[in-house]
Amino acid sequence: MPRAPLTRRSLLALLPLAAGGAVLSAGRARADWLDRGTKLFNDLTGESGAGGLSEGRIVDGLRQALRVASRTVVDRVGQPGGYLDDPRIHIPLPDYLAKVRPTLSMLGMGGLLDDVETRLNRGAEQAAPEAQRLFLDAIAAMTIEDARGILDGPDDAATQYFRRTMGPELREAFRPIVESELEQAGAVAAVQEVAAGLDSVPFAGSLGAQATDRLVGHGLDGALDGLFHYLAKQEAAIRTDPAARTTEVLQEVFG
Repeated sequence: MPRAPLTRRSLLALLPLAAGGAVLSAGRARADWLDRGTKLFNDLTGESGAGGLSEGRIVDGLRQALRVASRTVVDRVGQPGGYLDDPRIHIPLPDYLAKVRPTLSMLGMGGLLDDVETRLNRGAEQAAPEAQRLFLDAIAAMTIEDARGILDGPDDAATQYFRRTMGPELREAFRPIVESELEQAGAVAAVQEVAAGLDSVPFAGSLGAQATDRLVGHGLDGALDGLFHYLAKQEAAIRTDPAARTTEVLQEVFG
């Protein structure tokens, strides 16, 4: 006689058996029956919450969402003007240089710092495409536990995950690009020249050999802040705006 197919109804009928036949105390027996029966049902059907989606489907959906979001962000900021012309992520001069800008402008040297500011932003734009490879690596390494934490977390939970898991590596990938942009433009030399010519300025004596590190560090901070600023916005859009869920699996996971 052919075996009947395993249906939701037949699985539910098996739950009392799965819980064990022994009669326990009323409260404990009910809790044990429910826990063990639910586990059996989930194991057999692959369902485990999030609207009945399997864990694998949830992880696939999150990975797809984050690939879409990261690619959109990198394309946006990694183009000419991506930082320089966007007031929300534009990288300004560090405070110790911004304070002497009026003085330099009166001396006809304001253009030096204008160029430094431009190069800080150009460096971030040039470095941004390097982020995509690291985003994909972090997405591929995502575990079920990571996915659950992101799905159940705040609107920027994935952005926080990326900052935590890839922030240091991303900073190191950006460093040589930002540093090269500043050095090729003579920005570091310009800052050292300013420092040497303004003995009365408090920061002048402390720059010296640290000029490159301080400028590059400031540029890296701004580059990463801009990248994650827009990643958080993309993530929030996928969570809250149905129009941003461009594939079937995104609609299932976030719908």
